[in-house]
Amino acid sequence: MPMSPRDYTWLFTPGSTFAYESGQTGVIHVADGGMLDLPTGRVVACDPFVYLGSGDMEPFTVTVAPGRYRVDAAVATLTRPGEPPAERPHQRVAAARLVIRDEPTATWELAVGPEQDLAELGDDEFFGYGVDAGTGCFYDAAAEEAFPGTEEEEGPLWEVFENSDWSHGPHLVTSTSTGHTLAAFTSGWGDGFYPTWIGRTAAGEVTCYLTDFFVAPAPTDAPV
Repeated sequence: MPMSPRDYTWLFTPGSTFAYESGQTGVIHVADGGMLDLPTGRVVACDPFVYLGSGDMEPFTVTVAPGRYRVDAAVATLTRPGEPPAERPHQRVAAARLVIRDEPTATWELAVGPEQDLAELGDDEFFGYGVDAGTGCFYDAAAEEAFPGTEEEEGPLWEVFENSDWSHGPHLVTSTSTGHTLAAFTSGWGDGFYPTWIGRTAAGEVTCYLTDFFVAPAPTDAPV
């Protein structure tokens, strides 16, 4: 069977805690990333510094109604036992999501592109996107060509990260030429391959798109 989803309700609950075998611990807070425009409702997730504008990333097959939707991130603040508080907290984006409905998620499914078939996956395998520049993002397919110069280290996406000293985000980035928006964030521990999940209500309506960056292991104290 393909990889199973984790407890993402727990992961996006402020104050949730977890621990690594090394003794390092993490506490979750949820960082607001603003409202992302989806003029077509066709969602793309990728490493924007590598794939934005390349035409190599297809939108997910599951679409939503055009509109403006909130982006947020589950950010883990990590500490080691006995260490004094750091001047700059050690933080990692554990997961990022594009919220379509503020309703409880009853089921999760892997987000796939038009050429991806879940039946082809083996045990614990998943479809996702590759990260080679330490970042991930969400944007509408209509914004694919809206950020020229990104590959040449130019434009508003670079400016947002550089002006924030490469903080974790989410950062809402606006195209200076078209007004399209993109929501970008750092990708957990950095480069890798990460799945995006689609949440649905009990009635089958989409609640969110959520990319897991595999930062948080199983919780030490799940909420009651």
